[in-house]
Amino acid sequence: MNDTFPPRIESMVFDFDGTLAELRLNFGEMKSRIGELAREYVRTAPPDTRIPVLEWIETLAEDLASRDRDSADVLRRRCLALIEEMELEAARGGCLFDFTRGVLGTLRMKRIRVAVITRNCEKAVRMVFPDLEEHCSALLAREHVPRVKPDPDHLLRALRRIGGAAGTALMIGDHPLDIQTGHRAGVLTAGVSSGHTTREELMRSGARWTAPDCRELMAVLEGQGLI
Repeated sequence: MNDTFPPRIESMVFDFDGTLAELRLNFGEMKSRIGELAREYVRTAPPDTRIPVLEWIETLAEDLASRDRDSADVLRRRCLALIEEMELEAARGGCLFDFTRGVLGTLRMKRIRVAVITRNCEKAVRMVFPDLEEHCSALLAREHVPRVKPDPDHLLRALRRIGGAAGTALMIGDHPLDIQTGHRAGVLTAGVSSGHTTREELMRSGARWTAPDCRELMAVLEGQGLI
């Protein structure tokens, strides 16, 4: 991780859900429905696990593949289709935070490169933020990368897409996974508690800065002369 402050932050990579927008996605229900689907393919119930749902699906599929690779491929496709269905349902009732376009517009005026990375599908993001291209230079959703965050490749691909460098970049998100992603990529991190994680949890995860939301975070960074 980069522990020193750059003279100026030149690139920012934002998480989407909980950071720039509100999508009421019930991950408990999602895991329950994935578990029910998996029981069609395995004799015993999938173990109760706290790993994120996408990684859980891969664990289930890989275990099944050792016995039946074709069924594992079908299970993976059905699980991902179920997740997309739930994401789109959440997006239909979702919205951008009222400050999102203003924050991104200000960053553009300051010539700071901006990208969005998300574990969600692209369709859900664009449903909530149809004019995304007017406000940021790149979107890398789940289907755009071989490995999603917290794998650092997700963040590093976004930086390459916008011509940014890790040493002058900031990863911003509302979940410890976002902070972990930034650490793994050697990027400074900031946490916002506009999602479902408290500032205390974000601080414990190692976020360099924390704030109630992106608007207040930008005020802090501006006050420190970093943007």
